[in-house]
Amino acid sequence: MVDYKEHKLPNGLQLIVHEDHDSPIVCLNVLYKVGSRNELPHKTGFAHLFEHLMFGGSKNVPNFDEPLQAVGGDNNAFTNTDITNYYITIPSANVETAFWLESDRMLSLSFDPEVLEVQRKVVIEEFKQRYLNQPYGDIWLKLRPLAFEKHPYRWPTIGKEISHIEDATMEDVRSFFNAHYHPGNAILVIAGDITEEKALELTNKWFGPIPGKDQPVEEVEQEPVQTAAKHLEIRANVPADALYKVYHMPGRIGKPYHSADLLSDLLGRGKSSILHQELVKKKPMFSSLSAYVTGSLDPGLFVISGKLLPGVSIEEGDTAVKAVLSSIFEGVDEKEVEKIKNQAESTTVFAEVDLLNRAMGLAYASFLGDIDLINTELDLIKSVTADDILESAKNILKEENSTTLYYLADETEH
Repeated sequence: MVDYKEHKLPNGLQLIVHEDHDSPIVCLNVLYKVGSRNELPHKTGFAHLFEHLMFGGSKNVPNFDEPLQAVGGDNNAFTNTDITNYYITIPSANVETAFWLESDRMLSLSFDPEVLEVQRKVVIEEFKQRYLNQPYGDIWLKLRPLAFEKHPYRWPTIGKEISHIEDATMEDVRSFFNAHYHPGNAILVIAGDITEEKALELTNKWFGPIPGKDQPVEEVEQEPVQTAAKHLEIRANVPADALYKVYHMPGRIGKPYHSADLLSDLLGRGKSSILHQELVKKKPMFSSLSAYVTGSLDPGLFVISGKLLPGVSIEEGDTAVKAVLSSIFEGVDEKEVEKIKNQAESTTVFAEVDLLNRAMGLAYASFLGDIDLINTELDLIKSVTADDILESAKNILKEENSTTLYYLADETEH
């Protein structure tokens, strides 16, 4: 059970305080409700670019890391399709430094042209290294726009193409910051060795003076139901043929999501999973084969991916995977369901041992619309039955709901 207290500042900032005095550490987590789903189709990659820019200095702090490291603090951030999350871990005696740093960059980020150029180059280099120059790195640049036709999930968090970051102007950057980086679009979690009173006092002191803004309701274009199977074949200089199959599935909130998530565990999580047992171990066709879900706020993707063994054609591999998926429709083993639910429970319980994970979990639960999900979601997972998983399989793993990518090793390169 994770205890917490909620407050809301007049400027719209949501504050969640979680006290834990076991060790003299405080985590300060700021979640901004902005990810790649909030970008324009012709200006993508901005949420991720901002994750970098937020470390480039602000009005009163030319270097974000130096004053933090001087008092024993540590920090990082991440961006995904739905959120951008910043976090600091700091000795509780020096916690005010973290409030000062986070509030200063929320209020007055440095729009220094030199900083923009430095971070632009960093992001472009990351785009090239991770997505263009790495085997299979461009998978999501190919798969997302094939699977999604309307929704902003049709491009990855890094962006649709490098030119969008190359062409970003200072005006574009300011506009994005002003639209998304303000108290009304943020959730602040203070967790650890601090009292609720002290956390509220420091939040009011450092974040209270930041002007509030009305947050307009953004209309994100929803994806229509897919009615026909999609297929793409590409060749590249990669070590082995690879198969990727994705299916549209429910969004992050509610029992249908957890049924799908557990289905992915049953099919492709670890060496005891059905796909691994059938097609890696018993009848070796793949060197690796897994299933997982993207876990996005809006309806996302159920993903199956695997690398084929030499001598096995990709068509044979695809047919074998489809046969395993079809076998699920005949019924789901109750004992296997209990096993994956126990795995999910142990993962959740183990994660909550870590203070930073609790802070992030509280922020994300609030983002989903119900902070108490941090305490109740496990019960929801436990309530999923074998019949729920079977129904999920029948709803999701339909041929007309599939998008398949054959990623073939270019024979000329061997």
